[in-house]
Amino acid sequence: MRLTVLLKLAMRSVGRNTRRSALTAVAIALGLALLVFSRSLAEGAYDEMIDSGVRMGSGHIAIQAPEYLATGKLEHRLEGKEVRIASKAVDDVLKESLLAWAPRLSVNGLASSTAGAVPVRIEGVDPERERIFSNIEGKLQEGRYLEAGDRLHAYIGTELAQRLDLQVGNRFVLTAQSALGDVEGQLVRVAGIFQTGIPQVDQSLIHIPIDTAREWLHTPDAASTLAFLLNQSGLTDIGVETLQQELENEPKIRVLGWRESSPELAAAIRLDSTGNYIFHSILLAIIALAILNAIMISVLGRRREFGVLRAMGLTAAETGLVVFLEGLFLTAASGVAGITAGLLFTWGFFRDGLDFSIFMEEGVEFGGSLMDPVIIPRFSVEQILISTFVIVTIGTLSSLYPALRASKLDVAEAIKFEQ
Repeated sequence: MRLTVLLKLAMRSVGRNTRRSALTAVAIALGLALLVFSRSLAEGAYDEMIDSGVRMGSGHIAIQAPEYLATGKLEHRLEGKEVRIASKAVDDVLKESLLAWAPRLSVNGLASSTAGAVPVRIEGVDPERERIFSNIEGKLQEGRYLEAGDRLHAYIGTELAQRLDLQVGNRFVLTAQSALGDVEGQLVRVAGIFQTGIPQVDQSLIHIPIDTAREWLHTPDAASTLAFLLNQSGLTDIGVETLQQELENEPKIRVLGWRESSPELAAAIRLDSTGNYIFHSILLAIIALAILNAIMISVLGRRREFGVLRAMGLTAAETGLVVFLEGLFLTAASGVAGITAGLLFTWGFFRDGLDFSIFMEEGVEFGGSLMDPVIIPRFSVEQILISTFVIVTIGTLSSLYPALRASKLDVAEAIKFEQ
C-alpha cells in the first residue's frame, strides 16, 4: 500500500508539471527515435557490405590450405583428395544453411597483348556455380559471362581491357608459373568485359574456366579455395566451429570465417561501427542530461512540498524514492514512445530501402567490396532489447542523484523555504 502511494505521488508530480515533462519526454523520444533509425540503417548497411564482400571474395566460410591465406601461392593449394573431403564435410554439416558454393583455383600471373603486359590475378572458376555464388555476372558491360563448355575464354575488367586494348572476341596470352615450376602461357579469348567500380578489381581480376586453369597449371582436381555462401552471415561462427571439429584430423585443410579471409572488409566494418557507437554514446549522453536536468529542476522547485511530505510521515528514503520513481516513469514512457516512433518511422518510410544514389552513382567501395547505394534497414529483437535496456539504465542512473538530494533535505528548512 505504501509503495502504491509513493508511485501515485511520482505520477502526479509528472502530470502536474505538464510543460516541463512534455518537453523532456519529446527530447528523449526524438533522441531514441533517431537512435533506432540510425542503428537499423547501420545494421542494414553492414549486411549489404558483408553480402557484397563475401560474394566477390571467399564467401562466409572458406576452406583453404593452412599456408594459403598468408602466401596466396599456387603451391599452397588443396589437392583433389582434400577437395573431396572438405566438400563432403560441408555437405554433412552445413547442408541446411548452405546457399551456394564455388571452387576456385587462383594464381598471380601476367596478361599480355600487342598493347602491353599487365600483372593480374587469374581465377579458375566453375561458370555455373560462380554464376549463382557471386554477382560478377551482373557487372557485365559487353559480351557474356563464362558458360559451361567454355575452354579458352576469359572474363576481364574494363580497365584491364583498356590497358591491353582488348575487345570482346580478341585473343591475349596469360602467363604464370605452373605447379611444375615452369613459366607457361595460355592463349585465351575475351568472352565478356565487366565493371565493378573497384579499380583494383577491374584492372587485375580475370576469370577463366577452372578446367582450363587446372590443365594449364598441371593441378588436376585442385583448388586454391572452396568458398561457401550461407543463408545468414550470423551463422558463420557456428559453421566455422562445427567444420573445424569435423576436419580436426585433416592437417592440410584450414577453415576460415569471412572475417579472417576478408580482413579488409572486417576492419572497415569495425572502424565504421566504432564511429557509430561514438555517435550513439553522445546521443545517449544528451538524453541522460535531459533527464537529469528535468528531475533536478523538479527537486529544487519542490523543496517545500518534500518538507510537507516528510512532516506527514514519509521517511528520507521514501522521499528519495518518489523522485526516483518519477524519473523512471518519465524515462519509461518517453522510451516506449521513442522506440515505437523510430520503428514506425523507419518501417513506414524506408522499409523498401533508403536510396543514396544522389551521393554515389552506382555504389561506393567499402573494405574492398562495392556497396549498393540502396540500403534496406534491418530490425532485430536484439537491437530493440538493447535499446530498451540502455534507456532504462540511463533513466535509473540519471534519477539517482536527484533522489539522493531529495532524501537529504532538512525538514524544517524545507518547510520554511519560500518559492
